[in-house]
Amino acid sequence: MTRNSWRRDEPDSPCLSVCVIHPSAGICIGCHRTAEEVRMWASFDHEERLRLLGELPSRKRLLQKRRGGRRGRLQK
Repeated sequence: MTRNSWRRDEPDSPCLSVCVIHPSAGICIGCHRTAEEVRMWASFDHEERLRLLGELPSRKRLLQKRRGGRRGRLQK
């Protein structure tokens, strides 16, 4: 039996094995999911997984550091 026989036709988890929840943003700094979304991933159906994967890129900007000082205030 090969490993492929155990694969489901589902989107792969976005986990990057970083698993640290940012204290103020409330999302993982690796995959950008909330702790609840990480916990529930296995129970999500295909559509829920695709919806969540579509939201993750926009969450990345929540974690980007702003440059300090005057230069940081001028860039928008």
